[in-house]
Amino acid sequence: MNSKELKGFAVDAGATVARIADLDRLRGIETMPPDLLDGFRYAVSLAVALSGSIMETITDRPTPIYASHYLRVNALLDETALKVTRYIEERGARAMPLPASQTLDEERNVSYLSHKAVAVAAGIGWQGKSLLTVSPDYGPRIRLVTVLTDADLVSDEPLKNRCGGCTKCTDACPAGAIKNVNTDSHYASRDEALHFERCVRHVREVCARMENIGASICGVCIKVCPWGAKKREAA
Repeated sequence: MNSKELKGFAVDAGATVARIADLDRLRGIETMPPDLLDGFRYAVSLAVALSGSIMETITDRPTPIYASHYLRVNALLDETALKVTRYIEERGARAMPLPASQTLDEERNVSYLSHKAVAVAAGIGWQGKSLLTVSPDYGPRIRLVTVLTDADLVSDEPLKNRCGGCTKCTDACPAGAIKNVNTDSHYASRDEALHFERCVRHVREVCARMENIGASICGVCIKVCPWGAKKREAA
């Protein structure tokens, strides 16, 4: 299967960016169920960029328009992943789309696998201090989805971490959850980078006090990242 044509199809189908991860880079990652990756060789990582204007409405908390946008982008990701799955299957290979946003364990806040880890392995971006995938073109202002496949593809290479000494997300986090620890490639665990329980508690408390949200989100660290603002400033 032609990897370039597959990625081009994914972009035509709705993705902003499409890259391919070799699953050997992700062996040992936590998945639900534990054998989720068995029989698959690659993962197609798809990103949809969030609206810059909507992200700019965020100050110290999420906004109703951001919540609506978040849900709509998740729906677009799921639809695009389904189209990519059909594209692959029609060419004789297996493919499995994983939902963009479905929590399987509410206590630990985990799903089938980390879309962010797949995106880092695929070279969509690097793992930022907030644990978010930071794209060189869109910063963390992206949402992600994954399609697993056994198709014969060519993988993309991971990107070098470019967070450096920046502390924007650490300074802005209303929960004080980001530890300002950098990494060359990825963190051994999310606890290395975050006081994760602070993040989860803050998000749930803030969203519970707000009307018309409909999702457990924050968005502050996404909004303040300089990499997300670069595209707007260059326009």
